[in-house]
Amino acid sequence: MSPNAHITSHRKPRRTATQSWVVRTGVAGGVLSTLAVAGAGSATAAEKPVESTMEMPAVNATLATSIAQSAAATQQTAFDYTVRAEQDKAADTARDAAKKAKQEADRKAEAEKKAAEAQEKRDAEEARASRATERKSLSAKSAASTSEDAAAAASTSTGSKSSNATGSAATLVSFLQAQVGKAYVMGSTGPSSYDCSGLVMAAYSQIGIDLPRVSQDQSTAGTQVSLSNLQVGDVLYWGAAGSAYHVGVYIGGGKFIGAQNPSTGVVERDLSYSPPTGAVRVM
Repeated sequence: MSPNAHITSHRKPRRTATQSWVVRTGVAGGVLSTLAVAGAGSATAAEKPVESTMEMPAVNATLATSIAQSAAATQQTAFDYTVRAEQDKAADTARDAAKKAKQEADRKAEAEKKAAEAQEKRDAEEARASRATERKSLSAKSAASTSEDAAAAASTSTGSKSSNATGSAATLVSFLQAQVGKAYVMGSTGPSSYDCSGLVMAAYSQIGIDLPRVSQDQSTAGTQVSLSNLQVGDVLYWGAAGSAYHVGVYIGGGKFIGAQNPSTGVVERDLSYSPPTGAVRVM
């Protein structure tokens, strides 16, 4: 025995080959694990800058495009509303203008209608006044008539309906008396109805004398004669010569025959019934 055998040795026990391999393996595994963790951390750290530099610009561009599109849509909508508002305003203005124009046209039409009615009323009053004046004048002339007219009036008062006319005058009077009682129809010249000038024209055609068709022309168709010097067959007219509105034929005895109006038709009347304005002689 060695003299130092009892002294405790401070040397570490010798490891076996298996223990050494395990230790080395553990150390290696720890180192590798550490490296793996470090590598993972490095990889993560390396990937983050890539994400921030590669993906963020794409997101920002998409967002910017969306915002731009939204702004454009909003602007277009605002423009559409503005255009529509202008169109509505223009339509309202046009309607107001049309309404005002119609009101003005209606006002003018009403004013013109009233003016025409007033003028028509004045014309009627003037015509009545003119006829009244003419009748007064004729009444004065009749009062100062000759003895021939006085005699004719006397004959009338006895109820005589005929005259002493001969020849053409007798034929004329006979035809006229045969028409008494027939209807008055404006524009008619016989044989069943007449207007005033149509009857005069038809009567004179019986004795071969052609007269104008209308009373205005018939009032100037012959020689103007005084109402105080009438003869059988003279054409009597009412109104001014050349613009007469009615005609008849003097048949003697202070009487005339004429187509008066639609109410009376063809009648025989005294001159005092409706004194004429003048007379023309065509025979």
